[in-house]
Amino acid sequence: MTIIELSFRLILSFLLLLTLTRIMGRKEISQMTFFNFVSAIAIGTLGASLAIDSTISVRNGVIALAGWTIFTVVMGYVDLKSKAFRKAVEGVPRVVVRKGEIMDAELSKVRLDLDALNVMLRKKNVFSIKEVDYAIFETDGTLSVMKKEKDLPLTKGDQQTFKSPVSTHQVPIPAAVIEDGKVVLNNLTELHLDEDWLKEQLASQGITDMEDVFYAEIQKDGTLAIDRYHDIVN
Repeated sequence: MTIIELSFRLILSFLLLLTLTRIMGRKEISQMTFFNFVSAIAIGTLGASLAIDSTISVRNGVIALAGWTIFTVVMGYVDLKSKAFRKAVEGVPRVVVRKGEIMDAELSKVRLDLDALNVMLRKKNVFSIKEVDYAIFETDGTLSVMKKEKDLPLTKGDQQTFKSPVSTHQVPIPAAVIEDGKVVLNNLTELHLDEDWLKEQLASQGITDMEDVFYAEIQKDGTLAIDRYHDIVN
């Protein structure tokens, strides 16, 4: 391979990777889930092969990169439309600390040891497990932590009294009850609620069809936060 050909391949590979990565979307670099990790390795390997492997023609290298990009975009679309697919490919978040107690079975499922858990907690400025109300190991490998209320700084909002249909002890952590227009029955059951209650709450906000709701979540104070499809942008 001549210097001119190598330079051409390097420039072409760089431009293709930059363009195709933008096409695949920001999620590819912002959230490193299992699928994104595999995709990033594959496209990086294909780009490197196009740049320096003279046994691979430029045409075949470009076709391989374009083909992988199309595959990634299609899988991303399926991921948006199918919760079952997301669960199968990316897994689900795991509660690893509940009410100050470590869920050792959940730690085993995500292959996380106590030392690694403590490191992740310290990065969240938590130096004692007992300070933690809930800690959730996310699908991208990060840890989300909610401290116990007594360990949180007091805000003006904390001084207000809420009247809600659900008592606060029933909602220790905000929970989704509608996702993509579909009811999350498991969460409703855990909160000792049913679809009739949910329909009443939606009706009170002028919503008669659950399929009009993109996402609905019960807050810690028992209120229902709703996000509809087709948001209006001012």
